[in-house]
Amino acid sequence: MKYSTVCAAFFAAVVAASDVKQLKSDNFKSFIEENDLVLAEFFAPWCGHCKALAPEYETAATTLKEKDIALVKVDCTEEQDLCQEYGVEGYPTLKVFRGPENVSPYGGQRKADSLISYMTKQALPAVSDVTKDTIEEFKTADKVVLVAYFAADDKASNETFTSVANGLRDNFLFGATNDATLAKAEGVKQPGLVLYKSFDEGKDVFTETFDADAIREFAKVASTPLIGEVGPETYSGYMASGLPLAYIFAETPEEREEFAKELKPLAQKHKGAINFATIDAKSFGQHAGNLNLKVGTWPAFAIQRTDKNEKFPYDQEAKITEKEIGAFVDDFLAGKVEPSIKSEPIPESNDGPVTTIVAHNYKDVVIDNDKDVLVEFYAPWCGHCKALAPKYEELGQLYASPELSKLVTIAKVDATANDVPDEIQGFPTIKLFPAGKKDAPVDYSGSRTVEDLIQFIQENGSHKAQLRPRAPTLPLRPHPRRPSP
Repeated sequence: MKYSTVCAAFFAAVVAASDVKQLKSDNFKSFIEENDLVLAEFFAPWCGHCKALAPEYETAATTLKEKDIALVKVDCTEEQDLCQEYGVEGYPTLKVFRGPENVSPYGGQRKADSLISYMTKQALPAVSDVTKDTIEEFKTADKVVLVAYFAADDKASNETFTSVANGLRDNFLFGATNDATLAKAEGVKQPGLVLYKSFDEGKDVFTETFDADAIREFAKVASTPLIGEVGPETYSGYMASGLPLAYIFAETPEEREEFAKELKPLAQKHKGAINFATIDAKSFGQHAGNLNLKVGTWPAFAIQRTDKNEKFPYDQEAKITEKEIGAFVDDFLAGKVEPSIKSEPIPESNDGPVTTIVAHNYKDVVIDNDKDVLVEFYAPWCGHCKALAPKYEELGQLYASPELSKLVTIAKVDATANDVPDEIQGFPTIKLFPAGKKDAPVDYSGSRTVEDLIQFIQENGSHKAQLRPRAPTLPLRPHPRRPSP
């Protein structure tokens, strides 16, 4: 009994020591009003992602407490009305509060350092004033910071830099100074700009004209490590960069470090044209299959053109050296390497109500025609796809008439067995490619009923194809029996 009492007291102390405050409906708004900046997590106790976030959230809360930034949480299984009021649809949902009316979604990763970095940026103005007394501390305030150096009367440069900072404040810390002595000490001519970072060579100096677009491009390129690491926290950033990504698969940290050292000159040479990154083959080796590499044969190298989802695997029998990979990358950038395309065979017959797409006929069926084309991207193992199948077949039958089939194609593609140019986030994904606007497909987000899909095609297709009203299905009436003699 004494042991239980001691344990209970210990765990109570641990809970009390938490820097994450749990709020309820009766104190949530008052807490938000009393604190200038709050990050709120809306969670459910049974949620696996919430459990994974918990220690990261606690660590961030302890660090951010020193900066007067509060981290709180709300249990949506107990506070359903409060969660509904703030539009919570999944768990965990993170929102940034600057008072009850100024609410924005959290836009960072669910790791302690990302939480700290993101919220630190939110606490500062878009551009912080930097002086000789604060410059060294500001340089290391985050992994990446940008400091502009311009004269006090240079309004044009000030406005340009502030405009960029307002647009990218979630991504970077921005500072500015009009101290000419500081600029001289940094080897910068006014107006000038330096990006300071905690990796690679430590800083990059902006050398272009002080133009907003040029500054944004500089920030994107200079803030990316010469050779980073692909993982759950960095993948989306690489995909959003717009640059091709060169993957280096290796099983051990020592191997990845060695390959990074070997290929670093190439990364430096092609900086701004292609990103290089290592990837843990033990943890994420299955991703090699998505790049048309043979899973299990390590080390391996491949390039992905992220904007077109094209894959360029390097021969897995060849050595990964600066010379060999350098030649491969040069050929890739010169357009001399053909993409590897994973495709099922083109069907010998495609006369059914739903046209089967494979990678090799994708352009013919979807792009190079004057039809509105509805495409279901599916996976054979997907339960939702299996449930949709009979309805999708029925939809295809409705557009199978000679008149309508000239205007609309109902099609499907196994996105696990065929390379498609579209980035697919889940299954099933349904997109409409309107005639004359094939480069602007419309994503379908409605319910998966035949009626709603018909309406979607009519409203978003270029041809506005109209179906004849379907005759109602009447229940069968039993045949009357003759009375017995």
